[in-house]
Amino acid sequence: MEMMYLGMVIFLFALAAFDLWVGVSNDAVNFLNSAIGSKAAKFRTIIIVATIGVFCGAVMSDGMMDIARHGIFRPEQFYFGEIMLILLAVMVTDVVLLDVFNTLGMPTSTTVSMVFELLGATFAFAMLKMISAGSHSVGDYMNTDKALEIVISIFLSVAIAFVFGAIVQWISRLIFTFNYRKGLRWKIGIFGGLAITAIVYFMLFKGLKHISFMTPDVKAFIDANIGWVLLACFVLFTLLMQLLHALRVSVLRVVVLVGTFALATAFAGNDLVNFIGVPLAGFSAFQDFAANGGGADFAFTMNSLNGPASTPIYFLIAAGVIMVVSLATSKKAHNVVKTSVSLASKDEGDEMFGSSRMARSLVRFGNNVGQAVAAHVPERLSRFIDHRFAPAVEPQDDGVAYDLVRAAVNLVIAALLIALGTSLKLPLSTTYVTFMVAMGSSLADRAWSRESAVFRITGVLTVIGGWFITAGVAFTASFFVALAMYYGGIFAVVAIVALGIYALYHSQQRYAKKQAEEKKGDVLFMEMLACKDAKEITPMLCRHLNVSTAENVELYARSLSDATDGLFDESLRTLRRTSRTLSSHKRELKNLRRRETICLRRADPVTAVRLSTNFHLLHNSLRQMLYCLLRISEPAREHVDNNFTPIDAKYAERFRTVRERLLLVMSETAVRLREGNLSENETLRVECTNIRKELSVLRKEVLVQAQTSETNLTPATLFLHVVQETEQLCIEVRHILKSTYRFTELS
Repeated sequence: MEMMYLGMVIFLFALAAFDLWVGVSNDAVNFLNSAIGSKAAKFRTIIIVATIGVFCGAVMSDGMMDIARHGIFRPEQFYFGEIMLILLAVMVTDVVLLDVFNTLGMPTSTTVSMVFELLGATFAFAMLKMISAGSHSVGDYMNTDKALEIVISIFLSVAIAFVFGAIVQWISRLIFTFNYRKGLRWKIGIFGGLAITAIVYFMLFKGLKHISFMTPDVKAFIDANIGWVLLACFVLFTLLMQLLHALRVSVLRVVVLVGTFALATAFAGNDLVNFIGVPLAGFSAFQDFAANGGGADFAFTMNSLNGPASTPIYFLIAAGVIMVVSLATSKKAHNVVKTSVSLASKDEGDEMFGSSRMARSLVRFGNNVGQAVAAHVPERLSRFIDHRFAPAVEPQDDGVAYDLVRAAVNLVIAALLIALGTSLKLPLSTTYVTFMVAMGSSLADRAWSRESAVFRITGVLTVIGGWFITAGVAFTASFFVALAMYYGGIFAVVAIVALGIYALYHSQQRYAKKQAEEKKGDVLFMEMLACKDAKEITPMLCRHLNVSTAENVELYARSLSDATDGLFDESLRTLRRTSRTLSSHKRELKNLRRRETICLRRADPVTAVRLSTNFHLLHNSLRQMLYCLLRISEPAREHVDNNFTPIDAKYAERFRTVRERLLLVMSETAVRLREGNLSENETLRVECTNIRKELSVLRKEVLVQAQTSETNLTPATLFLHVVQETEQLCIEVRHILKSTYRFTELS
């Protein structure tokens, strides 16, 4: 029996290694987004600074894992076997859940996921024990106060971080303006002194509070003299920053890099429990059981977990190495950072989240409030504020999402709020605070234009919703996994572990495929976003438009073939697959139009106006073709699903003959679009006209036949509908040929 539990402990540590890898991928956004978004240094330099901070935080952590040992459950009420199943359920759920969020590029909280997974698994066993005992309550088995604290802190931290980030950034922009490189002679020293002092305060009370040299005497001295310590730091760092400025060193870059190091150190030192706390609790429980349990796995209580435990240094070094390698190599970490940076960017870009009704309502409400406030602001004050927020005259660095002023504010405010929460003993999440400060500062910096605000707010709401969904999913999944392990025994444990491993493997494969597709399709779009020469954007947009149109035409050709063959052959599976494909393509087509519209607005204004008519005509034709195919596939699927009378084979064969000609035209159109050979497409347009005429003749014959009493009107009317929609497809193909040719000529 001990060998089985030893195997479970080993597996817990294996999951912990993967959890460290996945967790760093998720939490990298906390300390990387400001430095990467502002390009405070080369990407390699930023990663080096962050990795040093992560390793220092991991190694210097004292390894206090109390929350996993007795912060959620009361170990004296559980047997060793029950504790091991709880911990195993938590780890399997945690690794899979975090990997799913990372694959989606959504930042989430490792603290919340671990706590609610512990709550879910513990609640499952608490219910079982309450049923058997009959006299105990949930509070006898669980520490529900901790969960309540975390939920309250989530609501508070989200709102407070957003508001403070917006206020401080607005004041900072009034002081520095977007032309911040000018007029830094004296104020940069004071700003740098304040910023570094805030970061030091943050590191003393959050990042380094558990390291070995922070003895009780040192902590007591700092607490008793905190005012003098901070004042001395402010004077020292102000003088140092002023000296660096005199030596032509960018103080703002120094602040950003120091802040990145501080947050990385705090993350590793304090959040390490989220990754290895559960396996270490299992290891400690196994040691106690092996020494004293005597094989009574469901009779030996775990009182030993009530005591504190320090993590051996070799565990901390191993964890630090895994975290460093993950941070430096994980593509998922970069994907999560991309989400945060994109939502805070000063420019329009790939607004990946689309829009939502709530976001549109919030934007409308914000515009109304803004207009009401502006009406009561003196005109002179309004002009002064607008002048301070005027765009930078001097050129900015290419690819910068926001400048160093905003990056410094993001890091300093996040550090201060986390330190404040720590002093108040609130379990704030670094993910929540850093993300919402970045969103608040971007709003105050007027980075959310009326064209992008609704997409940014949708993204923020999506991310916030993901945080709360994490809690619910973590609790529910861990609850059922724990129950399954309890009732299924060793077979269920093996099956769930195998299922978790397969889910991780499948997730990795799916993510790799998704990344390959995105890399293949978005290269030209990203080049247009990065391009600063408006005249160079036009030919790139023309190429992007031709290729994307070709891909859509090819998809529509396959869908027409599948939908009509599915109808004529009564293949319900084919029709269902076609309907799903077309329905999911609606959003893709909408996103494509939005992305290409962003690129069109970045082109030379005169050229953009000249191209806009044909651009919108082309996209209107693509959308109309999609709706034609939906109007074919949906009634066809319903017809076959209801086992109605099939389409007359004679008419089906005639339609197929004409349809093949249309498919050839669509295929040739796609080839010419990819090659950019649109100068001689009159032949294809004439062929579209001829095909439409033949379809019209077929439609009239069916109409005449339908007037006889022998005709079944149900298949006849559906066939007429299919023919009419196919005629419309011919018209739209002609329009596409015409619009793409004119767009190319005018560009």
